[in-house]
Amino acid sequence: MAKGKSGPTGAARSLAKIDLFAALSVAQREGIEARCRWREYPKGASIIDRESPETDVYFVVAGSVRVVIHSESGREVAFDEMGPGGCVGELAAIDGGPRSASVMTLEPCVCSIVSRTGLREHLAEEPEFALDLVAQVIRRARAATETARNMALLDVYGRVIATLESHKGPAKPDEPVILTQITHQNIASRVGASREMVSRLLKDLEKGGYIELGVKRITLLKKLPSRW
Repeated sequence: MAKGKSGPTGAARSLAKIDLFAALSVAQREGIEARCRWREYPKGASIIDRESPETDVYFVVAGSVRVVIHSESGREVAFDEMGPGGCVGELAAIDGGPRSASVMTLEPCVCSIVSRTGLREHLAEEPEFALDLVAQVIRRARAATETARNMALLDVYGRVIATLESHKGPAKPDEPVILTQITHQNIASRVGASREMVSRLLKDLEKGGYIELGVKRITLLKKLPSRW
């Protein structure tokens, strides 16, 4: 797990754009900021390792990260990606258990980090904040359940379609959907398949007039067929 280097100073040390703190007053937010330490990480750094006993919570202030697990054979399955405003590590901070997944940076990142003790102190001072935290945990649980359902019940093509249409919904003939910062490898990690298989399926959909492929961009031209 990368330790990172000391992060920004002064006014840049703000959690104002973190979704979890959107409802807090300035004074309440400054209370949690005072308990944080700040770190910068390069692209490709592991900031959380699965099964690690550490229980800090990481708030993504700048950059983006991917939540993943790896099989014994090394195959990567991605559960989530998040940019500025996101939060990872809250489960271990709540129950004290080992990490359930790893978290990797997709680009240079700035993270604000609070310890389990610091989070519990903030919860004691601001008990209403606990409801926001519980709501986030529930959203994560729902998303994980949907991922597990897709892995168990859908074939690779079905999982690819579910992934493409999960971002902004299906396209309509007069309302294309443009997905940016998405690659064949990103999709392969989300659906638990090889990049080569995903590329083949996407090429077939492009030939069929359903999508248009670009550099880190996929345009959905119309609703994708449930079977191929």
